[in-house]
Amino acid sequence: MQQRSLASTSRSVSAIGLGTWQLGADWGEVDDGQALAVLEASADAGVTLFDTADVYGDGRSETTIGRFLASRPGHGITVATKMGRREAQVPENYNRENFRAWTERSRRNLGVDTLDLVQLHCPPSAVIESDDTYDALDELVQDGAIAAYGVSVETAAQALAAIARPNVTNIQIILNPFRLKPLDEVLPAARAAGVAIFARVPLASGLLSGRYAEHTEFAANDHRSYNRNGEAFDRGETFSGVDFETGVKAARRLAAALPEGITLPAATLAWIASRPGVTSVIPGARTTEQARANAAAAALLDDGTDLTGFSDAVAEVYDELLRADIHPHW
Repeated sequence: MQQRSLASTSRSVSAIGLGTWQLGADWGEVDDGQALAVLEASADAGVTLFDTADVYGDGRSETTIGRFLASRPGHGITVATKMGRREAQVPENYNRENFRAWTERSRRNLGVDTLDLVQLHCPPSAVIESDDTYDALDELVQDGAIAAYGVSVETAAQALAAIARPNVTNIQIILNPFRLKPLDEVLPAARAAGVAIFARVPLASGLLSGRYAEHTEFAANDHRSYNRNGEAFDRGETFSGVDFETGVKAARRLAAALPEGITLPAATLAWIASRPGVTSVIPGARTTEQARANAAAAALLDDGTDLTGFSDAVAEVYDELLRADIHPHW
């Protein structure tokens, strides 16, 4: 597994990380044993970045990670958590007092004195643009509550605003064959500024697994059922904002362009990880098989697999099926 420098920190993280939203049971039920097994399989496969948030399962994801890491001394894993969605998403709630309370809770959940990396969790643009935001985060670093901070964003404009801040370690942004706009400006700006990029929703909520058909149904407590049109949170977080049936059709087109013996999710993860400026790709996994398969995709970065045809197909499918329907700010 490739290990890549985490921007200005002394840490390195794996090219393929693990997103743990699903461990909070927001993708259907996941029991504790299953969640711990996913973490173990990922770590054993060389994954050294776990991404979580204080609202995933109302802290369940964080506490599960904390229990796992406590049982694995010398694990070498960086935990990137997120904060800011425990209150209404209005600028006045992003203040010093709440930042301190949220980080204290995450420290307890994870069982650590200092959080490795805290990311603002898709806050309003006014928060990303405010000097007060970064003054408060700098204080948390100075106090030893957090070691570094970044911003998880919804739009390219938000990413560019955060990248311009001198102490931002990373940007987390949706990037996959269905969401290509970050390639234009965000990744080049991040490389120039020495800011890490975490690519989230890399498999478009499973559309790029190649396993879904137009008639596929999801559990009632799975956001792929209840948030298709942004009913609960930003629509872009579910299927990358793509219409489900269109996404199924696009995934079939991409699958037809795969090198022999390579699966669609493996090619997708490797393709994203190979984009200049991407530090880590953070797919989720609900089973140990998924966790191992995701991590194994990193081998395509080193074994000479030619993804040129797949890359060409990504551009063609995006232009023909997706570009017109993607929100211009994404």
